[in-house]
Amino acid sequence: MRSMMRRAAFAGLAILSAAAPTWARAPWPDDFIGRLEALALVETLNAELLAGRSATLVLEKWCADHHMAAEPKIVAHVAAGVAAPPSAEQRERLAVGAEEKVKYRRVSLACGEHTLSEADNWYVPSRLTPEMNRALETSDAPFGKVIAPLRPFRRTFSVEMRWSPLPAGWEGQTRETLMSERPKTADLDPPHALFEHRAIVHGGDGKPISEVRETYTKEILDFDAAAVRER
Repeated sequence: MRSMMRRAAFAGLAILSAAAPTWARAPWPDDFIGRLEALALVETLNAELLAGRSATLVLEKWCADHHMAAEPKIVAHVAAGVAAPPSAEQRERLAVGAEEKVKYRRVSLACGEHTLSEADNWYVPSRLTPEMNRALETSDAPFGKVIAPLRPFRRTFSVEMRWSPLPAGWEGQTRETLMSERPKTADLDPPHALFEHRAIVHGGDGKPISEVRETYTKEILDFDAAAVRER
């Protein structure tokens, strides 16, 4: 019963968080309500990413819904000169042999001034068009947008929550007990990495195109509360 109540509470909070960005505070207060709101938002984005076909499109919608930039467009800031050869396990997941070329691209996905995620991407260039390969090598276009004509979809095989605003079992404790165990600071200060996804991106024909490792940052909570309230 407690588990059902908890899921229902999360569902309600997720609906409210999506419908009412006026919850956003800049900075977030380090109190029970602030932590509960942050938890609902993190869980909401996590669920939307797991259900979505493209992380880029999910992040772009998140940025637009929460008015995080004048132009809610995701841009990939590519890290130059970084190499990370695929492991044997990654080649197996990508269904390629030892001699097949696999390229690596590391990016930070930003919307306006907010870096929402950092991604490592191992992709198979032979399964993309020449135009797509050229765009990935010469532009700041996000991978998801470049390969959109292939009708891609994702299969997430690993989810790691790096941080939770509230500890495990919080629903069985009082607010006073929860907050008494924490340093009394004015603002909530999450770590840089909130959660991580690892997924295989497939083309519409079912063939693996790439393996991605995505780390979602605390900047997903960087709402401009004043601007939101004025809308």
